[in-house]
Amino acid sequence: MNTKLAANLEISRLVLGMWRLLDWNKTDQELLSFIKQSIESGVTTFDHADIYGNHECEAAFGKVIKNESALRDQMQLVTKCGIKLTTDKFPERQIKYYDYSASYIISQVEQSLKNLQTDRLDILLLHRPSPFFNPEEVASAFDQLQSSGKVLHFGVSNFLPLQLESLQAYVEKPLVTNQIEISAYSLEHFENQNLDYLISKKIRPMAWSPLAGGELLQPKTDKGTRVLEAVKKVAQETGESQLDKVIYQWLLMHPSGIIPVLGTGKIERIKTAVDSLNIKMSLEQWFHIYVASMGKDLP
Repeated sequence: MNTKLAANLEISRLVLGMWRLLDWNKTDQELLSFIKQSIESGVTTFDHADIYGNHECEAAFGKVIKNESALRDQMQLVTKCGIKLTTDKFPERQIKYYDYSASYIISQVEQSLKNLQTDRLDILLLHRPSPFFNPEEVASAFDQLQSSGKVLHFGVSNFLPLQLESLQAYVEKPLVTNQIEISAYSLEHFENQNLDYLISKKIRPMAWSPLAGGELLQPKTDKGTRVLEAVKKVAQETGESQLDKVIYQWLLMHPSGIIPVLGTGKIERIKTAVDSLNIKMSLEQWFHIYVASMGKDLP
């Protein structure tokens, strides 16, 4: 169930996010087993960021795969950089801010490689756009990281079309993805032409928070309740008893080739998400969910 992002880059059709890794409270052996089961289920791409878990998630992951050399070749590692948090690990920082200087990008990649116990990153993403963004600095870092073999491919996260376009103008290697918030609850990138732009550039988006942080299954808002009712209707029509499968398929069938980033620490939930690839949803059913999220009829 792999999908191609570039001529020499394939990742799994679903990605497993590591943001809450420490919250799963797994022992080292349990985490290693979980990673192996994820790979066996077909989810081979793991999404990290330098700041996840107060800068500790990467190292926790790297610790358990350190002595599993064969495992590294079966997976693809994604991480992000650019955000400087106020944290006890960096007491000198007074505020949260972004840093995309070449020196900082390179230093964070080197730290991520050390944390993840690997010699290369399959994809490096810039975590968020910055109002103080110098694409020449970024391009310089990318060139050095690529030529050294430390990073194989590059992308962005939470970027708007013009922000991605301005970076690509300076970067020789094509950017391979934009990881953005997409769900049946969050329609921002359907409405701001970001998905249209990505289609035009043949760039596959990754979708973080595909279940809207649980709002689509246990809604606390009127909008969430509307969407859930629409999902239930489609589930009934398709004979599907598990609602999250319908929600994932709603993303998977979009022509932009959306790649959902799962946030679960339970292998059963991963297998359910993988099973969603087998659901058949009609175009009318897709729009039934979309219109419910809009809260009004299409124009």
